[in-house]
Amino acid sequence: MFYAHAFGARYELPLPLIGFVIGGAIVVLVSFLLVARRPGTAAEPAGAPVENAGAAPPGWIAGSVATLILAGLVVAGIGGSQELAENIVPTTFWVVLWIVVPLTCGLAGDWTRRLNPFRVIAGASDSARLRRVLTGSEDILAWRAGWWPAVAAYFVTACGELIYNQQATLPRVTAFALVACALITAVMSLLFGAPAWLTRGELFSVMYATWGRLGYWRFGAPGRRGFAGGLDDGFEPAVSRTVFVLCLLISVSFDGFLATPLWARAARGFNDVEITLAFLTLAIVTLAVFGAFARGSARLGGGAAPRPLHGLLPSLLPIAFGYLLAHNLQYVLINGQLLIPLAGDPGGRGWSLLFPPFTDDYEVHRSFLPSGFYWYAGVAIIVAVHVIAVVLAHRHLARTAPSGPAARRSEYPWLVAMVAYTMLSLWLLAQPLAAEKPAAPAQAAAVVAHR
Repeated sequence: MFYAHAFGARYELPLPLIGFVIGGAIVVLVSFLLVARRPGTAAEPAGAPVENAGAAPPGWIAGSVATLILAGLVVAGIGGSQELAENIVPTTFWVVLWIVVPLTCGLAGDWTRRLNPFRVIAGASDSARLRRVLTGSEDILAWRAGWWPAVAAYFVTACGELIYNQQATLPRVTAFALVACALITAVMSLLFGAPAWLTRGELFSVMYATWGRLGYWRFGAPGRRGFAGGLDDGFEPAVSRTVFVLCLLISVSFDGFLATPLWARAARGFNDVEITLAFLTLAIVTLAVFGAFARGSARLGGGAAPRPLHGLLPSLLPIAFGYLLAHNLQYVLINGQLLIPLAGDPGGRGWSLLFPPFTDDYEVHRSFLPSGFYWYAGVAIIVAVHVIAVVLAHRHLARTAPSGPAARRSEYPWLVAMVAYTMLSLWLLAQPLAAEKPAAPAQAAAVVAHR
């Protein structure tokens, strides 16, 4: 239960859930009607965007401290208690690094560039002298793998969180995974150079840089200052880049789907391998569905883009961020409280460092915010990010269509996708958080009599 996403009693909705779902869809539809009256005036960026987030050097002092912290986490994970609530490694990785840091990057920008220990490891390994000693040549190999290594690493990690949770969250398993990431980063940076690996291969660098496109500040990354300013130039037109961004959306949607009664009935008796295949199938179906709507927009708009989904990809990132925040808000605020005692005893061995050591008497405060807060905050977040997505899609379609009427026609298929996903997101959000009022006794008796 330590890594459950919902705690305590559900919030009893004052209205049927369908009312919230339809209301959210109407808000998104109205936002389209308002924004559609404004013509797109921004010029399409010259040439295809080139992402090179790994070119920025790490901050060696801050990065070295972060590397020491990484080493400390490995020691605590391998040598410390294997009880989840007594070891700092699971909370640090699965709450802080996997959720909190992406959320802060989505709000502020990718502030991790100078603090990421894997950047320090990559920079130290990218040595011409070391390459000459080990390979006989100082030249780096050409990178031809796109973002597929980051896609594979993200999928494996997401499976660890959602499917193989009982094994992946063990402190020792998480610690060895961090060691594996460090070793792979060292080898790949040596062979292909740190910029290529950090930009397209290393999971945390790619993930934080992607979320950072939404953040208000750039922290040295390209783009204008302001929310979603890093999305103006879009993403590189590579299939692997598109798949990685969609993985951010699909994983959190699948997390919500796992909490639904529909899944509980359908997956009764499924083993972990079959659930993994279901996750992979959902990813493929989602990619195909969004691709079909994007192609429909391109055809109605008279566009000739070879990858229409790529151009609309920036409008999907805010949706992924909004659902990540709404779905995990309660989880972070409650499980994050464990960091207080764990900072005093990271390995659960009775140490006393910064705070009094962890004891079995410590209890997280599960109800310091009412359950209704998480529901209404989630609804507001989901609707807001879909409105932002409509605005971003409008800007892109308005400047790529050959005429105003064509631009208007091209927006209709994508609007249908946005409205439908708003309704789906609200329904998924409600499953672990909210419950509808039971039917009144008289109404229930009438239903029974009718049957």
